[in-house]
Amino acid sequence: MSSGRKIRGAGNAQEAFESIMELLSRIKPKLQGSLKSPHEGVTEDLLSVSSLAERFLELRLKAGKALANLTDTLDQEGVNLWNLSSVVKGESDEGRVQLSTIRYAAFRLVEAGLERKPPLETLLNVLQMASKTGISLSEARKNVVAGSVLTSAAKYEEMLRNIEPSEVSQQKLIASATVMYFCSRMEVAWNEENRTLAEFMSKKIAEDSERLSLLTIQLRKYLALKVHDIGRSLLGDAGKQALDAVEWLQRSFALLDKLPDDDSAAAIPELKVSMLRTLARAYFLSDSYDRAEAVLDELMQLPGNDAKPEFQELRWLRLTVLKRRKAPEVAIIDALKAIIDYTTWSEANITEILQELRAFSHHRILLAEVHKYCIHHAVQQKENEEHYADRFTLSMIFHCSKDENHSRGIQTLNDVFTLLSETDVDFGRAAITACLSLLWQTGGRYYKAKKRAQAADWFLVGSHQFFKKNSPSTAAKCFRKAALCYLEQKEYSKASTIIRRCSLNEARTQYIIFLTAFHQGLEEEAICAIKAIQAAPDFDRTMLLLATQISHRSELKRILLAVLEGLLKSLKLGSSGEIVVEAMALLRCIIRVILGLLVDPLANRSALIDTLVSHFRTAKILVLSALEQKAVSLIHKDISWLWRTAYNCAVQGCSEWEGCGEQISELFDTSRILLETCWNSSPVDIDNESCVYLLNAIFSAVAGRVFSTREMINTTGKLDVPELRKILERIREAKSAILGVLSRKNASSGGSNGDRGEQLLQTLRIFEMEALIQVKEWDKVSGILQEVLKPGSTPVGTYEAFADLLWVAPDCPVQVLHECLEAILNASLECKSLSLERFSRWLRAICTIVLARNSPQDRTKAFGYFEQAVGTIQEYADYSGSAEQTYPMDERQWLLATSYNTATECLHASLIDEAKRWFEIAISICRFVPGGRERSEKISDTYRHLLSRYGKA
Repeated sequence: MSSGRKIRGAGNAQEAFESIMELLSRIKPKLQGSLKSPHEGVTEDLLSVSSLAERFLELRLKAGKALANLTDTLDQEGVNLWNLSSVVKGESDEGRVQLSTIRYAAFRLVEAGLERKPPLETLLNVLQMASKTGISLSEARKNVVAGSVLTSAAKYEEMLRNIEPSEVSQQKLIASATVMYFCSRMEVAWNEENRTLAEFMSKKIAEDSERLSLLTIQLRKYLALKVHDIGRSLLGDAGKQALDAVEWLQRSFALLDKLPDDDSAAAIPELKVSMLRTLARAYFLSDSYDRAEAVLDELMQLPGNDAKPEFQELRWLRLTVLKRRKAPEVAIIDALKAIIDYTTWSEANITEILQELRAFSHHRILLAEVHKYCIHHAVQQKENEEHYADRFTLSMIFHCSKDENHSRGIQTLNDVFTLLSETDVDFGRAAITACLSLLWQTGGRYYKAKKRAQAADWFLVGSHQFFKKNSPSTAAKCFRKAALCYLEQKEYSKASTIIRRCSLNEARTQYIIFLTAFHQGLEEEAICAIKAIQAAPDFDRTMLLLATQISHRSELKRILLAVLEGLLKSLKLGSSGEIVVEAMALLRCIIRVILGLLVDPLANRSALIDTLVSHFRTAKILVLSALEQKAVSLIHKDISWLWRTAYNCAVQGCSEWEGCGEQISELFDTSRILLETCWNSSPVDIDNESCVYLLNAIFSAVAGRVFSTREMINTTGKLDVPELRKILERIREAKSAILGVLSRKNASSGGSNGDRGEQLLQTLRIFEMEALIQVKEWDKVSGILQEVLKPGSTPVGTYEAFADLLWVAPDCPVQVLHECLEAILNASLECKSLSLERFSRWLRAICTIVLARNSPQDRTKAFGYFEQAVGTIQEYADYSGSAEQTYPMDERQWLLATSYNTATECLHASLIDEAKRWFEIAISICRFVPGGRERSEKISDTYRHLLSRYGKA
């Protein structure tokens, strides 16, 4: 679209005019027919008209006034053509080209018909037409032609400038036309990338305040928008031209700055806000942060705009500005709070805030404050299904975990969870789990770094009331973790205080209580914890195994004992051989620990002894069960150890355990049963030494109970008949057991074991006799006597014991006593183990009983005893040994006196033959008493005298 090409038929003004009119006659019908889609060639014809009009103007200026009639015609044609352009829509590229071409031709025609000194109104119209034509051509990307049009119009602007209007209205019209011209030139120059000219024109518009005051608000708004658009375009290239943009934007805002803000029709306030937003951005991109902040502060103070989305963008920009200029944390916190206040609660916005907070990773106070503010806002969103408080809480936990000031981080978390617990905000299970996991993860990190106290604090945060409300079961876990931290730190009292905040019916809690008590040396408390572990519903045997390892390394044997006992109880005893082996191993350990405790002089011996016996009792049950299942071979060594230990404990108890007769007896019983099990399960016969232990155990078990019963009777003074009958039954069982052992060893008739067994049997018979006497079962007493009357089967000592018992028994029948004494004397005849003193006493006793009956048989029996006495006296007459082997003199005197008296009584009863024998025996005894000869002679004389007297009769 060049205006300088040569036009045919334009050699002079007349020819140019004619050509123009010819083209117009051809163009008008086409334009009037369809302006939306003109016929082909119209644009070229219009351009030709424009060129011819320029040529005509040149020629006319040379011709002077001769062409006045032609100029009027061209002027009119130009006006008509301009009016015709008003209906053209320049929205598309084609429309913009068409509009610009029509206006260009119309302007050139009007210009060609313009008089040399046009009036003010004409100048105003022509300048306005030039401005609009230039703009249209620029919009159609015909910048060169637009520039030429506006350059041509410069002289019209100058003419207006030289006019001095008489009225204000004229001044306003001139000012409006002028600034529109400047604006057009500015815009076209900018499009031509002539920035110098564009800037010059913008300054001419903005810097003449007197002219601006004459403009309408709408025009000033238009000018400001044009300048603003150019300034804003400079911000597009990553802000590289931000400084230039600032100048443009400042000029654009200056065009509106003096205007009143209450003109709602012109929407000046909204436009100012828009411009300030762009200006703030420009300041920011140009690194003028203070200015940017000042502009943003001014914007923030404008009322009624808080909720607008664009203002939220400004708040974000203000935050960025504060960050860039490294503003104080207080200012940044305020900026963030302002953003939060006007944030629409949505996933995208919450994510944006959280991402922004990550940029402040080293500003711990800021992060804490803003997170708390966010959570406070979140819990207010009750009407929203998604309140996002959980996301902010998780973010806060993460940032607090990075805080170098541990106390501050923990306090922040507690404050936030207190806030959450005071509201009815609901966290889902996943969110609660995530929060706790993050807390525990942080605590674990501190724990690995050996910062146990800090780790405990993190675990304790998880026990906050907020988590108790949403997940009750996790509080105990947190307390346990914290307590373990203090345990590692050796702060046992703290650990104890914390763990007692848990529910005490959990095994895991009780295990930690055990640890705290153990490390503090609180034996009773530790033992109670072990028992509580076993009683808890979540009991795990592994805990006891760990407790065993811990307590084994210490000197606290009572705790070790409790743990071992717990382990034993936890075993599911059955047919499994492995479990039996484990149980026996535990029992051995338990017994060793108890024996170690018994050495302590301060130990509670009574309780320990009961416990020891109880565990031996358990061992006995296990062994018998294993015997039934034929699994003794698996625990043969354990059984061997157990019976020996039980035996040794019982032996030791005999001398050291006061008032524990029943326990000692049970230990002997247990030892016997275990030893018999070894014997019965072994293919090899029992050795002699073990046989002796077995016999001793059988006997000692009964003996201990006999002694205990005696002590009870002596203490209370009352006979416990049922208990005595039980003793009798036990004695019979023991006798049977001893006989069985002796039978199996083929030692009942000889050998050391046989002798030992027989001795024990005799003692048991004595015990049996004693019990029978106490319960007054005299028939059975006689049975015992008959049992021991077998030749060679009973030592004299047994008879002596029987006699002692019967002699002192007030209710003993004479017949029973007689049988006993008779057995003693018969035994005396067979063996000489009885002392003469005792022999003489028992002989005197039985002879007294027999003679008191006074039957011929009894006297004959008594005479035999007297003869035995005389023989014994004679045998030991010359023995100079101990007093026990010398027949007592008083008994000799008794023998002498009794035989003499008996002889006398027989004479009086006319039993001459018996009397002779008794006198003769009396004379024989006289040899062994002092003055025996004289007495013998006296008795002989008396015997002869009486004999002669009674013989004659």
